[in-house]
Amino acid sequence: MMLFFENISLAFSSLFANKVRALLTMLGIIIGIGSVIAIVTVGNSLTYSITDEMSSMGASNISVAVSQRESEEETTESGMTFKDPDRRKKPGEEDLITDEMIEDFRQSFPEEVEGISIQQSLGSGKVTIGSLYANVSVNGVNPDFFKSTDIEMLAGNGLSERAHDKGKAVALVSDKFVENLFNGENNEAIGKEVEVTIGQKYYVYTIVGVYKYEASSFDISTSSKDKVTDMYVPVSSVLKKTHNSSGYSGFTVILASDVTPSMFMSRIERFFDKYYHNNVDFEVTTFSLESLVSTLTSMLSKVSIAISVIAGISLLVGGIGVMNIMLVSISERTKEIGTRKALGATNSSIRTQFIVEAIVICVVGGLIGIVVGVAGGALGAKLLGYTAYPSVVSIVVSIGFSMAIGVFFGYYPANKAAKMNPIDALRYE
Repeated sequence: MMLFFENISLAFSSLFANKVRALLTMLGIIIGIGSVIAIVTVGNSLTYSITDEMSSMGASNISVAVSQRESEEETTESGMTFKDPDRRKKPGEEDLITDEMIEDFRQSFPEEVEGISIQQSLGSGKVTIGSLYANVSVNGVNPDFFKSTDIEMLAGNGLSERAHDKGKAVALVSDKFVENLFNGENNEAIGKEVEVTIGQKYYVYTIVGVYKYEASSFDISTSSKDKVTDMYVPVSSVLKKTHNSSGYSGFTVILASDVTPSMFMSRIERFFDKYYHNNVDFEVTTFSLESLVSTLTSMLSKVSIAISVIAGISLLVGGIGVMNIMLVSISERTKEIGTRKALGATNSSIRTQFIVEAIVICVVGGLIGIVVGVAGGALGAKLLGYTAYPSVVSIVVSIGFSMAIGVFFGYYPANKAAKMNPIDALRYE
């Protein structure tokens, strides 16, 4: 053990004796490991940010929708098959999901289903007051909608059960909406009537609450004034205004925390099949963002690994540089090696000395590379607008890889030094 620490001490003495040469030798290791860690850090940051964004959109929820059944293939006389080229059909009133179906579904799965979120769009339009205006998307929602959406109220109240039951013309608007029309005075907006123009139609709503607008990372709007924000109204009021009382084309299932979406989706489809098995045109299908998040995460991880492997090629160049400098070092210290062997040093002790020296060079370079990589990854993530997530695994692997490079590329020069003839070494000029 004492000999091992003595070899480490000798290695550091050699490094400090030739600082510039040692730094240049480590450069390939520093760049290689720094690049890998920086890429993995940025990749992790991108993955976690997108995953969090999708989770906030309800990745664990299940979207249920009325969809047209797949067209059956037809066979021509030539034996070729093709699908029915008819245009996509729009569900009729008899094809929609009714309140009775939804209530039956809720009662059939009381433990698994935490809520049923319904959203019905009235359309996108504009609210104008004098020369001021705000763009809105009017969405009819039910009370359970707010269980799946994190909305922070800034003023007023939410949409009450009574407003939903009576189909009242009341609305929640965003602080961006208030900023455009009421100079940002949230309390001043409460109780005000606003007229929404959607196409050629006009709808009047009374503002009962103001919520905080949260920009999505997918929001590509450039102008704050022209940004389209959601105006939430009772879904029953939308059904009144559109004269639709038959049902919905879809809804969202809010699952209990212990239910796996991918496993529950098939149960939902089987449940609604009893209502749609005689419907030749439409069926109920399900979709969850969870599977999309999983696929996206896997894809980003593979891309990150592929780029890291390419960046890691510089580690091979760095290893060759270590081997080269070790051969130069051995050539310069030939007499030292000869003296040590003449005094009784074994081949294994000489070999160990130079392998340890190569490992020290690589580990020191690796540690500097880790610092550079973490700093570079954090900077890259910040420039992209994400929180940095350095990978502990990649850091640990980098240290181990540095040591492996030292052993692999240091063995040949060390073995060459160990096999030197002491007489020839002492006579070396």
